[in-house]
Amino acid sequence: MAARKGGLGRGLDSLIPVERPTSGYASLPVDQIRPNPQQPRQRFDDTSLGSMADSIREVGVLQPVVVRPSEEGYILIAGERRCRAAQLAGLEEIPALIRDEGIDEATSLAEALIENLQREDLSPLEEGAAYQQLLADFGLTHDQVAVRVGKSRSAVTNTLRLLQLPVQIQGMINRGDLNAGHARALLGLEDASYAVHIAERVVAEGWSVRQVEEAVKKRAGERRPSATAVPPPRPAAIIELEDRLGERLGTAVKIDHGKRGGKVSIRYASLDDLERIYHLLN
Repeated sequence: MAARKGGLGRGLDSLIPVERPTSGYASLPVDQIRPNPQQPRQRFDDTSLGSMADSIREVGVLQPVVVRPSEEGYILIAGERRCRAAQLAGLEEIPALIRDEGIDEATSLAEALIENLQREDLSPLEEGAAYQQLLADFGLTHDQVAVRVGKSRSAVTNTLRLLQLPVQIQGMINRGDLNAGHARALLGLEDASYAVHIAERVVAEGWSVRQVEEAVKKRAGERRPSATAVPPPRPAAIIELEDRLGERLGTAVKIDHGKRGGKVSIRYASLDDLERIYHLLN
């Protein structure tokens, strides 16, 4: 029988207070985090939460929630869907950025996130998620992130792109079955199911990065239209707009422009990523 909570045990807890972190980056017990009572959103789609929980079981929680200390634990500032999905996935702890009331909030949280990026044991996906949070939550550009973490802009951008891969491939990366070089090569495939198929062959047969690149190139050749007409060059202004929008949203953007208008395609990796993009656009 499970031990009953309360009574003497509760009295001892009150006599011997537990030291809790009050700022910076930490892994916090999920049961110590409470929803923000001022959160306007009270209903969460069960299907969406279930999908996020499946992703968390596969690759973990990549982006920390943001909390502030309270008398009984912590209050959520941002990331309630992640917290609920983590509980649904059976996690006991979740990564969190704790707001320091003593100094500027944005500076404090951004510095805590950057400090965590200096850890040598971060997976490429955790690194990409941290970059994405610096872009989305703190308004940094790819160039600014690169300067703050001491890496090239292209390294930051390429790591961010890993978050666009199917969750099955992300799981392989997180477990160390697939390295970042293989994963970046797979980004050239638009067919997600085929990308997973190639990733599984890489793991099972020990493919090199060059073999993955050849497979991607071969697939592109098979799917290329047979027409020999060369398409007209795309306007430089459209290409620049794609780059600027992609940098602002932290994802790939494609603009199809014609004489009577056009369309903008924005790539997202998950429902959570789509909601992040929605808030940026809103």
